[in-house]
Amino acid sequence: GNFDDAQSALKNLLKDNEFENFLKSHNIKLSAANSVNFGRIAFQIIYHFHSYLDLLKKGEINSGEKIDVVVPSGNFGNALGGYYAKKAGVPIDRIVIASNDNNILTELFTTGIYDIRDKDLILTTSPAMDILKSSNVERMLFDKFGAKRCKELLEDLEEKKIYTLTKEELAQLQEDFDATFATEAEVAEYIKEYAKKDYILDPHTATCIKWAKTKNKKTVIYSTAEWTKFSVNVINAIKGKVASKDEEALELIRKEFIIDTPQSIKDLFNAKINHPDIIEKTDITKTIEEFIIN
Repeated sequence: GNFDDAQSALKNLLKDNEFENFLKSHNIKLSAANSVNFGRIAFQIIYHFHSYLDLLKKGEINSGEKIDVVVPSGNFGNALGGYYAKKAGVPIDRIVIASNDNNILTELFTTGIYDIRDKDLILTTSPAMDILKSSNVERMLFDKFGAKRCKELLEDLEEKKIYTLTKEELAQLQEDFDATFATEAEVAEYIKEYAKKDYILDPHTATCIKWAKTKNKKTVIYSTAEWTKFSVNVINAIKGKVASKDEEALELIRKEFIIDTPQSIKDLFNAKINHPDIIEKTDITKTIEEFIIN
């Protein structure tokens, strides 16, 4: 399955009373390691304080000067961290949500409509952003509009696959947020462009470049991942379709840019695969129970 499938499975487990009782009987509690867990968001808030203080330290901005932050967004965790940081006093003007071809969040922040009725998840070169049901938007809606309205909107999404904000609600969102997206072709072009400047972008970070190119305000772009993780997509963007496997892609990048692959990455190719099983979505609960019992 895709990320939406994985996240739905997790949420279903978290609210499954029968499964919870099974875990209790084995003295186990279930938690989540991604940004469904607010502990993840707590650390992401710090990114934005750090970014602002770093700009001050380098003399790039004056104290109190407002900046924009551009966040490659899938599950909306780091963007939410920026929202809380702004509320806590960091001089952020716009939190810009950058999306890939799955531009559901761009539609929300520009039109006030979250509509997944006729949408299928598109698998892109930036897989951490391949999400249609973005969990942490719920937390932002709760903070903006309160529990009752948030519940109404989320129930509409669950039952009708769409919710629509009022004009006033959209205006409230746009006080803090803006949005953009980059197509796969644009992502490849940005990677190629920056490679000529001896900077290797991963495909997620590349979705942010369009916004930054059009603005004069001091802007922080958040980089999602280290480029080696997406080496095939990176070298194919730079040189055309020349690689299909990570090892050959890393070697091509090493030769092209005289940059060595970290040893920790090299070691992965000879590492033992500990978990080769592929589990059907419908068998997740049963598989976990069997794992615990055995």
